[in-house]
Amino acid sequence: MAVGCDDASLAAAVNHVIRHRGGLSVVGRGKTAVLPLPIAGLMSDRNGRTVARTYTRLDAMAKRLGSRLDAPFMTLSFMALLVIPDLKLSDRGLFSATKWGFVPVSGER
Repeated sequence: MAVGCDDASLAAAVNHVIRHRGGLSVVGRGKTAVLPLPIAGLMSDRNGRTVARTYTRLDAMAKRLGSRLDAPFMTLSFMALLVIPDLKLSDRGLFSATKWGFVPVSGER
């Protein structure tokens, strides 16, 4: 999941996450910050204090770049869930939380 204002920053942020085998990243105004999450792309192998400090730094950086969200990364993580909102595009197709299954796209049989 990526949000940004320009293609170059978005590509740089996504490439940092790929390079670290998962994680969170912020890119903007010539600065980059990354919280690597290499265990299944979701968990860190670092100690809790280090993770908390890095997360706090990324959160503050995202807000300095213009995010008005109280918790920008938490908001993005919920947006990636297939069940929020009702219809969500996934790597397997269009998923409906109401029908609790994949639904055909117009023209699909």
